[in-house]
Amino acid sequence: MKSTSVTTTSPGPNPPDGAAVKDEMMNDSSKRIPTRQQIAYGFGDFGNGFMFDLGQSYLTKFWIDGVGIGSGVVAGIFAFTKIFDAFMDPIAGSIIDNRKKIGKQGKFRPVMMISAIILAIMTVITFTMPDGLSMTQKIIYAYATYMIWGLVYSFTNDPYGSLASVMSRNSQDRSFMATCRQVGSVGAQFIAGVAFIPLTVMIGGSDQRLGYFWASVVFAVIGALMFLVCFLGTKENVKVNRKTHEKEGFKDYIRVIFHNGPLGALILMTLFTISAMNTNNQMMVFYAEYNLGNIGLQPIINAIMMGCSIVGVFMIPTLTKHFGQKRTAMWSFFIGAIANILNFLIPDNVVTFIALVTIGYTALAIPNGITWAMVSNAIDYGEWHSGIRKEAITYAAFNFSRKIAQSLAALVSAGVLAVTGYVANAKQSPEALRGIKAAMTLYPGVCLILAAIIIGLLYKLNDENFAKIADDLDHGRWEKGKIGER
Repeated sequence: MKSTSVTTTSPGPNPPDGAAVKDEMMNDSSKRIPTRQQIAYGFGDFGNGFMFDLGQSYLTKFWIDGVGIGSGVVAGIFAFTKIFDAFMDPIAGSIIDNRKKIGKQGKFRPVMMISAIILAIMTVITFTMPDGLSMTQKIIYAYATYMIWGLVYSFTNDPYGSLASVMSRNSQDRSFMATCRQVGSVGAQFIAGVAFIPLTVMIGGSDQRLGYFWASVVFAVIGALMFLVCFLGTKENVKVNRKTHEKEGFKDYIRVIFHNGPLGALILMTLFTISAMNTNNQMMVFYAEYNLGNIGLQPIINAIMMGCSIVGVFMIPTLTKHFGQKRTAMWSFFIGAIANILNFLIPDNVVTFIALVTIGYTALAIPNGITWAMVSNAIDYGEWHSGIRKEAITYAAFNFSRKIAQSLAALVSAGVLAVTGYVANAKQSPEALRGIKAAMTLYPGVCLILAAIIIGLLYKLNDENFAKIADDLDHGRWEKGKIGER
């Protein structure tokens, strides 16, 4: 399979913030969009994180310690619902791609905004457990609400991810938007990691269910408002040559996806990077409370770890300019792997743990940021290679891998707790403590080694090839002729 990547340089100076953009749609990959639009795009993942990161980091503890559902059952809930979500992504992408009546707000922005409001409501519902339910009813409620949440998330995130590809085709713009997006994502992780647990305690005290409910309300409202900033501050600027004489079926989408080399490499890599990151986030609260003996350390560790990650993400343009995207990602993965494995081998200690987990998490955040620019390029490559442009279904395929990775992380996190004999709200056995530490450190270390190998062996196209692809698309050409003339 072929692949491609984004450059960090392009001709022409960046227009100052507030510079006018021509009313007509862009059809030249050298054209730039105002900086304010690129920054506004990052607010989408900032809002996304306020809702998404709560589920990834705290639903496990809410269901186990707050509601009383067994850890093994929780592992099953996460695993099944994430697989369900993964198969919903292509359906959501197909529906979005087949939209024909596109108004002045564009193809993706309205779907994104409406879905974000519904997602905020569903976020609160997932952190709610009605009184008087039997254990069986609690489990059914958890399954149902999180499955619905995942479906709505697909209709929020697929158009959001696709939006970048029609905002600008300029590689510098895409690189900066990827950086803004990752800053927003890690920024939301930072706030959720530092503020959520203290907020639940401040509101609910010993009543965990009350605290989780109102804290989730606060985060969901902020998340929806951040999506509103993204919606109002962005535009779909790129002129797209779409085929309109026929409606592609699901088999056509699958064919396009499996012929997209860049997408294939990113999908394989993401299985390991996202499962590593989510396992880290899910196990942090357990590790702080039981291995380090103080749950109050959780927001402090997250503040240091994610604060440094934000600094690291800001370094992406400089690192990729000097070393290239592929080399930057590979070396980041190896550094993160070494830090995590050392954290597993060294006895539990607050200082060494914070130092190494910070290095490992920052080294993972950098290539995760680079990935967003690569996805936009994979969308363009898919159109150039097949003659069919399907932004949402391409992004949905990438998101499919993220959902499978999230399912894998849930199986590792809750599964380790179940296998090693974790007991909610009690002193843990040595076996349970070792399991928590292994999931927190060793698993991410192994995942990052595998991610480095995948990106090194399978992601092969260079920046010059993408420049050729972008030029062809600007002039309505695909690999074998004019777009629409198949």
